[in-house]
Parts: sequence; C-alpha cells; structure tokens
Amino acid sequence: MKLTGLNIKGFKSFAKETELHFNERVTGIIGPNGSGKSNIVDAIRWVLGEQKPTELRLDNMPDVIFNGTKTIKKGSMAQVTLNFDNTKNILPTEYSNVSISRTLFGSGESEYRLNDIPCRLKDIRNLFIDTGVGPDSYAIIALNKKKEKGNTSAA
Repeated sequence: MKLTGLNIKGFKSFAKETELHFNERVTGIIGPNGSGKSNIVDAIRWVLGEQKPTELRLDNMPDVIFNGTKTIKKGSMAQVTLNFDNTKNILPTEYSNVSISRTLFGSGESEYRLNDIPCRLKDIRNLFIDTGVGPDSYAIIALNKKKEKGNTSAA
C-alpha cells in the first residue's frame, strides 16, 4: 500500500483545490513557515477520522472550512481525499486503487466516501485495521507532537 496522492479543497488554509502527487516514498514535507505544512498533516489526520478539534489545532470542527480572506470568500465545505495504490492487497478490498474522502459541509453535515461510495467512519477504520495507518499513528508525525522513544518530529 502506497500513498499516491492527496486532494484538498476548502480545508483550513487551502481555499482552492490543491493536489499533491507522491511518486516516490515521502519521508517528510518541508517548506517555509506559513506554507501550509501542518495543515497538510491535519488534512491527512482528518480524512483518516480524527474527531477531536484540538488535535487539528481548532476550537470547533466547523473551523476546518476555509474562513475566507479580504479577497477570497469563505468556503462552503471542506473536502480531503487520500489515494492509495493497493496492488499488493494490503488493504482488505478487491480494488487496486483506493480513495478515501471526508467532506464537511457548512450546514454541519458530513460524509465519508470509499472509492466515491458513501460509507461510515467505521468502514474507513476497518479498512486500515492492522496496517498501522490511522489519525494517531506513528506513520504521521506532526511537528507539535512530543518526541517519544527517540522519534524525531517532522511535518
């Protein structure tokens, strides 16, 4: 199983649709202060099912929706999609390409999707069981997390 892409739209500082393609192994995301590195990590944790706003550096979950600027109006929804190559069948599904999405609408309604089919958070969690991937896994280490047992933190 390999993370091949991330699509973010209306999530925190990402007003416009942003696509990241991971062609090789990714060991870290680097960039200058204020470029959105931590928001990328938050987006991954969020789509994997993070339920605590404080873990995403928020007061309330609706705060994930882009808040607007002087020149760009406030967003109506936040949406994040992760794409995986599953040709080694690590995920228990017949699909060789797997996408998971989470959307939060301005109305407060939310949805999860697995390969563009509506599903439950439980379905997403069950898909990743025994893979080591989840919103609080060591596969995703944010800069603000404490160092434990020699792990270094990186966004």
